[in-house]
Amino acid sequence: MPLYEYYCDPCHGVFEELRPMREATEAVPCPDCYEDADRIMPTSFSAFTFRDGYPRKIPDDNTYWHLGNKVSKRVTGGKPNEHPEVNKPTPAKRLTRGERSALRDMREVAARGELVDMYSNPIGPSEVTAAYKRRDVIKKGVPRR
Repeated sequence: MPLYEYYCDPCHGVFEELRPMREATEAVPCPDCYEDADRIMPTSFSAFTFRDGYPRKIPDDNTYWHLGNKVSKRVTGGKPNEHPEVNKPTPAKRLTRGERSALRDMREVAARGELVDMYSNPIGPSEVTAAYKRRDVIKKGVPRR
């Protein structure tokens, strides 16, 4: 059954009613004042068509709709309910100049064999960056043998 809009003149109210098409032109009692209300043209209208399995708004402007957002191309693969234009991945955090300098200094200390983790296990120069990104405890000390 289609949804129609009606206007009540005594209380100046607009309301919607689900009615069969054969009864669309007949007056409907207003839900507020119970007076007969006449049908009006819709105050809002939106139409979609489906192309390539995605809804497109009419008139068609060669864009797609993905979960309520307009996108320029349809999704091809990836995770379900995610679109690369809507769900943009966050870029990897870049290290600051101070962090890069500290890592360089830690690699030098690790090359001399004086860098350990919190359990006094030795850390090699190639393991410094990975340990720093994992936020491991890194300290200068003599490794336990």
